[in-house]
Amino acid sequence: MGKIRAAIAGVGNCASSLIQGIEYYKALDKNHPERSLGLMHFNLGGYKPDDIEFVAAFDIDKRKVDKPLREAIFAQPNCTKAFNRNISDIPVTVMMGNLLDGLSAHMQDYSEKRTFLVAGRKPCDVSGVLKQSGADVLISYLPVGSEKATAFYAEACLKTGVSLINCVPVFIASNKEWANRFEKRNIPIIGDDIKSQIGATIIHRTLTKLFEDRGVKMDNTYQLNVGGNTDFLNMLNRTRLASKKISKTEAVQSQLQTPLDNENIHIGPSDYIPWLMDNKICFLRMEGRGFGNIPIHLEMRLSVEDSPNSGGVVVDAIRCCKIARDRGVGGVLVSPSAYFMKHPMIQFPDETARDMVEEFIKGKKER
Repeated sequence: MGKIRAAIAGVGNCASSLIQGIEYYKALDKNHPERSLGLMHFNLGGYKPDDIEFVAAFDIDKRKVDKPLREAIFAQPNCTKAFNRNISDIPVTVMMGNLLDGLSAHMQDYSEKRTFLVAGRKPCDVSGVLKQSGADVLISYLPVGSEKATAFYAEACLKTGVSLINCVPVFIASNKEWANRFEKRNIPIIGDDIKSQIGATIIHRTLTKLFEDRGVKMDNTYQLNVGGNTDFLNMLNRTRLASKKISKTEAVQSQLQTPLDNENIHIGPSDYIPWLMDNKICFLRMEGRGFGNIPIHLEMRLSVEDSPNSGGVVVDAIRCCKIARDRGVGGVLVSPSAYFMKHPMIQFPDETARDMVEEFIKGKKER
């Protein structure tokens, strides 16, 4: 099937986990009993995780720019678990990206090991690097609230014909104007805002659908998330959270026939706790009424390593983009976006979206 040539915008914790994971599966013997552990698909459309190779990377931190990618993924302020330091010699040097609004000013008030240190370098020609690298797909791991920076990288994809997987809550694939532009250029795009494998949003969606299907009227719900990585530090600036809150809230509201009033649902990051590092803790509460109008209350606490929790989903998204390219299919990939992302163009129940992805992989046309 050949290789899938991937580029990364933002060499943070998620990029670190993704690269560590791909190298982890690559090193396992083909008969290893846990070769598919943690993956939704080991073989997706003929492509396996070790068919993904990295050909370009962009960042703005001086501890990463001009460094080999295999070293940059472990540089501060990255703090995700290093579950695999046995990284092959990836022939990629991290290039200086375009800063724009990728850094919130308040982050400069924190210690160097917690925040970004902007490299005093002129940005590279991102489109030129993408073109020269022969990238098939660009994965956007930019910080929450990077509206201008995300648009900049989306434009670079349109200019070069590179597919885009938008893992951040900036609305590109779910925006009709952007979607039409990718469709006209016949460039596959998946987005927006990655769902983790077993994360707060997918669990909240599943339980909300369960309440609905079992005849329980949900009256109130909240989802409070805390963590200690740069994502949570960045989100202390509440002005950067508008699209994030919309994305997470719509993901849950879409599972209800009658959405809750805004005052009865609260979903979003709560606080930054440095010593949690890349550990994310979700506190979830749901209040409803069942048979005979009798109350039912559900409370749950979820603790996950945040960045690896999305890695397996991105591995599938990369391969879905590539098989779309192989088939000459462009524009928004509806079923992968619905299953892998919190804020797709069209929301579907997760079990429906999963079936749609399986049909997509087999070559059936999108609904």
